[in-house]
Amino acid sequence: MKKILFGFLFFVVLFTAAQPSKERIQFKLDSLKSAGNFPGLSLSIVTKENTTMSFVSGFSDVEKQVPLSTKHLLMQGSVGKTYVAAIALMLIKTGQLKLDEKVATYLSGYDWYSRIPNESTITVRQIMNHTSGVMRYEFKPDFINDLNAMPSRTWKPGELLKYVLDEKASFAAGEGWEYSDTNYILLGMIIEQITGKKYYDLLREKILGPYNLKNTKPTDKIILPGIAQGYAGKENEFKLNEKVINDDGSFVINPQFEWTGGGVYSTTEDLVNWGKLLYEGKVIDTSLMLKDAPAAKLGRDTKYGLGVIIRPTQQGIAYGHSGFFPGYLTELFYFPGRKLCIALQANSSDFKSLKISLQRVLMEMAKEFD
Repeated sequence: MKKILFGFLFFVVLFTAAQPSKERIQFKLDSLKSAGNFPGLSLSIVTKENTTMSFVSGFSDVEKQVPLSTKHLLMQGSVGKTYVAAIALMLIKTGQLKLDEKVATYLSGYDWYSRIPNESTITVRQIMNHTSGVMRYEFKPDFINDLNAMPSRTWKPGELLKYVLDEKASFAAGEGWEYSDTNYILLGMIIEQITGKKYYDLLREKILGPYNLKNTKPTDKIILPGIAQGYAGKENEFKLNEKVINDDGSFVINPQFEWTGGGVYSTTEDLVNWGKLLYEGKVIDTSLMLKDAPAAKLGRDTKYGLGVIIRPTQQGIAYGHSGFFPGYLTELFYFPGRKLCIALQANSSDFKSLKISLQRVLMEMAKEFD
């Protein structure tokens, strides 16, 4: 009897040590929120045992003293590329899309396509892993000026591409690496061309519905219900107001322009559940996503696969993605060695006032699950 009791107590101690208390996680998140000068932080974790935990710290709206809630939605920014890549890989699996086919095969019918950098040589693989040499449109001064001059405008994909037409490629296709939303705008157009369906309809049909991601939604209009206020900071790159949501609930610019460069917002809990599903191969076979990933200019020994950043960390290799949209930052990390997924979102992109990077906050929280 004593041996049985001792064994039970030993198991309880081990489990307790492996699973930090919610109070401890909350205290650490609060401390990092304050040290980093974030208005608010939203954290969700799914453990190896598929236990989901969600925490928030700080405010959705600092001036109005509205606390951030786990029910608030936040912009994912470029983490939205993970859904686009997943749909593309579904089409590759069914043979509708070929990874090493020229992009021209799918898009040469557009009269502007011949003016895209490297138009005759870039492949689907190269736009998915950012080795196409096609530069990003979203930080072009002309685009930023037009975005501010027409804040409520609804943008068509071809209208975004005009900002890179006739530009000299950053490098020959396949001979360099440069992160570019333009690549995923092209990919979104290919997906729609092949399927004859709108991207957001496919997103609902293939991912959001089947995987019960009820709190993940398209950023396809100027008012996004349920979203937390975002803080872009003074003198931000997009020349926006410090607060990105007006008193009437509308964005200061129409977030619809991001489309397949990102294009979704969600609760952090929905995001972490998506990461766990995706990187454990429950949506698509992840092997193709990770195979032959080129070196990426995102940190030492970091690689970029097909819509996935592959990072070496002190906690082991991690798969995931980072996201930025004016007023918001996102990090999604999955540690395959521990089957641990962590998502972290902040309602600030004010890099001048933030004292700690969001990635560092995430890694500090990951230590709790060693």
